[in-house]
Amino acid sequence: MSVYPDALATEVETDDGLRLSIRPIRPDDAALLVRFHERLSSQSIYRRYFSLHPVLSDDELRHLTEVDYVARFAFIVEYEGELIGVGRFDRIPGTSEAEVAFIVSDEYHHLGIGLMLLERLADVAWSLGITTFSAETQADNRSMMGVFRASGFVVNARMEDEIITARFSIEPTDASRASRARHRRGPHGVPVEGQAP
Repeated sequence: MSVYPDALATEVETDDGLRLSIRPIRPDDAALLVRFHERLSSQSIYRRYFSLHPVLSDDELRHLTEVDYVARFAFIVEYEGELIGVGRFDRIPGTSEAEVAFIVSDEYHHLGIGLMLLERLADVAWSLGITTFSAETQADNRSMMGVFRASGFVVNARMEDEIITARFSIEPTDASRASRARHRRGPHGVPVEGQAP
């Protein structure tokens, strides 16, 4: 495992005034992740895992919290000491592509948290030589596809058997920079995250 990247921890504020902490995940976040998973709706769990998955096993918790910060990376979002969002990428071995996924507590949807996670994951991945993100989601998960499109990246998507496969370059573009500028305004040095689908 690589050294924990402390420098990537930050605080942000949503347009609704929520002060959130974002930082790379650590192995000792397992208990936070368990509580987070318990609060998710069955629909959110199904959209993330493609199955009803009410409990995370010990092996899954280790896999999700023990990352190397290079080929496997994850950010968590906390509000008042509770985990409310997780985003991660897993590099496809031998390629410059990574699978990306994120999930946000139901009560914190539509606050821009998914977009916030995607942008930060893209920044880290790009710095590590990853050039492309891919993801699979269910056809009715318009929120996730909305986040991808709001990022300013050019998303190629195809659907088969009610599953959408999305793939897009994460090279910074004028559109992706413009997207960030619209929802990051830094009064007093504190980034402010805006609304996103």
